[in-house]
Amino acid sequence: MSIHIVALGSECPGGVGPGEEIMGQGQLQGGLLWSYLGHGALVGPCDLESSMHNPAFMEYTSRVFGDVTVVVRDCPSWDLLDSDWASVRKVLEQADILVIKYSVTDKLAFQQVRNGYAPRLRPLLRHWGVPVILVAVGARLNDEGPPCTCPLCASDWSSCVPHSEGLQLSRDLGATYLELPSLNHVFVGRYFGSVLEYFMIQCLKHKAKERPEKRRGNKVNELRPPHLEQPARLPPIRVEESSFSQDMQWLLERGVQFADVAFYAGDSGKELGWAHAAVLCAVSPYFRQLLLGPKTRERPQSRCVCRERDGGPHSLLSTWDGGIIDDLPRSEGHLTGRLSRLVVKDPLLCMCLWETLMFIYRGAWEWDHLQEALEEKLKNSIAVAQLMERIRSLIGRDRGPRDTPSARAAQLGPQTLVNLFNSPLYSDVIFMVQGSVLPAHRAVLVARCDVMAAMFSGKYAEARSRVVPIHGVSSDTFLSFLEYLYTDSCCPASVLQAMAVLVCAEMYQVKRLQHLCEVCVCAYLQSMPSRELSSTGISVIRLLRRAKCHNAEQLYVWLLHFIANNYLIFSHKPDFLELSEEEREQVERLRWPSRGYLQELSEYQQRRRKLRKSRCIVM
Repeated sequence: MSIHIVALGSECPGGVGPGEEIMGQGQLQGGLLWSYLGHGALVGPCDLESSMHNPAFMEYTSRVFGDVTVVVRDCPSWDLLDSDWASVRKVLEQADILVIKYSVTDKLAFQQVRNGYAPRLRPLLRHWGVPVILVAVGARLNDEGPPCTCPLCASDWSSCVPHSEGLQLSRDLGATYLELPSLNHVFVGRYFGSVLEYFMIQCLKHKAKERPEKRRGNKVNELRPPHLEQPARLPPIRVEESSFSQDMQWLLERGVQFADVAFYAGDSGKELGWAHAAVLCAVSPYFRQLLLGPKTRERPQSRCVCRERDGGPHSLLSTWDGGIIDDLPRSEGHLTGRLSRLVVKDPLLCMCLWETLMFIYRGAWEWDHLQEALEEKLKNSIAVAQLMERIRSLIGRDRGPRDTPSARAAQLGPQTLVNLFNSPLYSDVIFMVQGSVLPAHRAVLVARCDVMAAMFSGKYAEARSRVVPIHGVSSDTFLSFLEYLYTDSCCPASVLQAMAVLVCAEMYQVKRLQHLCEVCVCAYLQSMPSRELSSTGISVIRLLRRAKCHNAEQLYVWLLHFIANNYLIFSHKPDFLELSEEEREQVERLRWPSRGYLQELSEYQQRRRKLRKSRCIVM
């Protein structure tokens, strides 16, 4: 094993110029590295080819630590490196340790190194990770400046390299900085030698790790255990994209039969459109105050006359009681309700009421799309800015310093209906589940679930009744199902709860909720350690049966792979026999560890036992 040390620069003042000859053996013996390596160094090219291509380097070898060869390539002058930088770079690539030397009394040479050669070396050293030692040799009269103004001190200060500049150069190169007042044995051996020995020991340790480990005994007859492959990767569960915004947009466009709010123009009395009080109150605190206040039959009268003069949000609309709804298209048997009539007094809001309602129904977070729609319709940037500010005040979102698109999206979105979940506010249907009373809103249910839309819109008993009983589902499971319809999210507390919600989602044909429950089941099972998985009371085989029964195809395939990856755990359980012949064949094909590995492991253990018996025991 050998160590390659490359030394650059001269520790003597003046160094070697471009036209001068390289220093000979006599000059070399007075250098820094030669002083440390001692009398065992042999001068001469250790590599003839490299010596011919790199005449700037003086090469010699020595031995340290008994049997470790040290190869030193020393270049005393930086100017000699400019002739062939490509070959110099090849020498630097072979270096295990780099030593850079300079004399503290030769400031011009130091500035040449700092300004000309250090920028070349810096990226190379960072890429190679070679340890660097920066050595300043020589004694200076003053370290950081002249203590007096005499000519001797002033001349020394201007010609010597200060300690701070040498330290800064070492930081730029990532080097270890040393200062040696002279090249006697005390400074070279105690300071420079200690640092160099440390880096040589680290280099030898690093090279020892890279060498292949020596194996005991004969490599031909050595027994090696069989290689165990990694288990097959479990198939991913794909979840459909959220359709919350599209469902709410459908409710605004086609859910007229469940509407209970009518908008009229304040100047002409023309009907502008219909909406749903539950959605408006969930999104906007202004609509909540306007629609839930005491109703009057005067027409039209604003609820906040004192604020109409300052152009506040309460001057945008006014309301009066419309009595029983009798002029809306209703399906047969649909329950009648009360109608709230709103007068739009702001002309800009009156012109862009449909775009504003679309923005509110889609979650009140698509500000950029709203602004584009308003610009396309109004064709006036000033009017668009005014209407945008009024819409912000309408939904209770004032512009602030952190009013960024991502912040606005995080404020609302699918969580706009969370206030309506399990709330009697504007509820028009009550579910009776195992004695529990769960209020809900037909408009939201119809928009989010096709089965609910058919149930409340057709000729069924649920369309004519306010109280709807639910059978075959627990109250907690149905409440989680309603939570998804209102918030577009679901977080079951356990595997069994996730499977129960999955069955409910399959019953009402909500595919995305079914996929979310599949992801929850997979996450819970995959997080169990092997010991808990073997002792748990949850039967994965029965989960497989339920997944197949309720059309959870992704979960069914995932559970088959999960059983195969944990074959040694599930194959010893009694319910493993409940697998069908086709399922068992697939599990056997995907099982981990495989039969071939177990057979190789058995043969390896038998050979190990025979080898132990055949060994000679020394008493």
